Amino acid sequence: MEFKINRNTFLDGIQKTLGIVEKKTTIPILNNILLKAEANKLKIIATDREISLISDYDVEVVEKGEITVSAKKIYEMVREIQGEVVSFTQKNNIVKISCQRAFYKIPGLPAEDFPSIVDDQEIQLYKIKGIVIKDLINKTAFAMATDETRKNLNGVLLEAGMDGANHLLRMVATDGHRLALAKGFTSESSLKIGKGIIIPRKGLMEIKRIIDENEDIQIGLHKNMFVVKTENTLLKVGLVDADYPDYKKVIPAEKGISVTLERESFLHALKRMSVVSSERYGGVILSFSEGKVTLNSTNLDVGEATEEIDIAYSGEVIDSGFNVNYLIDAISVINKDNILFEVGVGLKPSMIKQDEDDSYLCIIMPLKI
Repeated sequence: MEFKINRNTFLDGIQKTLGIVEKKTTIPILNNILLKAEANKLKIIATDREISLISDYDVEVVEKGEITVSAKKIYEMVREIQGEVVSFTQKNNIVKISCQRAFYKIPGLPAEDFPSIVDDQEIQLYKIKGIVIKDLINKTAFAMATDETRKNLNGVLLEAGMDGANHLLRMVATDGHRLALAKGFTSESSLKIGKGIIIPRKGLMEIKRIIDENEDIQIGLHKNMFVVKTENTLLKVGLVDADYPDYKKVIPAEKGISVTLERESFLHALKRMSVVSSERYGGVILSFSEGKVTLNSTNLDVGEATEEIDIAYSGEVIDSGFNVNYLIDAISVINKDNILFEVGVGLKPSMIKQDEDDSYLCIIMPLKI
């Protein structure tokens, strides 16, 4: 096996696999990527059995062949060497990599031992703008549960539907304390996914990693796998086989007291409050009164922070407590100048939205104060 490839192209292809390959595994070959040289194409393949990635690149193939090598080591080698073209040769499971005057020699494992990954050609795929999927992930992923035992919440729910005459995708994430929902519109009919599918955390991060928001991508479903295809990469993510909670029951039927806030000033004030937070306590009390909101965070271990912001508000005085990091997460993903904060009275949940835009909302449960 022998081929020559542009260094940056090779580095990009290997880098896409690093989040997939297993770091801790009893099956050593899952630490490796499969390199397959054929007819002026190089396929770079990685899998952890739940997620599979196949990328192909134009290369100068001198001799066809295939071998698996450590993803981490070959990435480090190609990253550090200088030059434009990398030469790769393999014989008797020994790999030689050279570029200009640098030379590496490492052992590989036979390709026959690598799990079989089928590059399916018959999957029905639907075109969508990369920015739509990336925006859905950005606006929901922060609310996923981190508890590995709650596998149905340790991912996001993806639904397809209609909003009037428009086709849309809806993504939802919740950890039981907050819920984020985002909608993205598509120009054509999208996936047929019935009650929705649950994409696990790791797979979701790999989808985000391979998407270029300036390009179109294709998505589809195949044998309980969510499929994403970019210009030169096919990613297949195993779905979570579980039921997602009925998130619609969590969305407050009663509208809270609405307050419009300037995003940047409120966000930075919250970040200043978070300076005195700790693992034990990360609360902030928001006091809305005539023309202002007062933020206060008191932590016996660290200290106290207080700040006032002028706002257009003339309603009743409201005091409500929240996890400051939940508020920061919910507001950071908004790209509008203003946010709409619907504050729940008492211990009712509150809701953060984009001003004059219903494509995103985040529901946050209050803290007792």
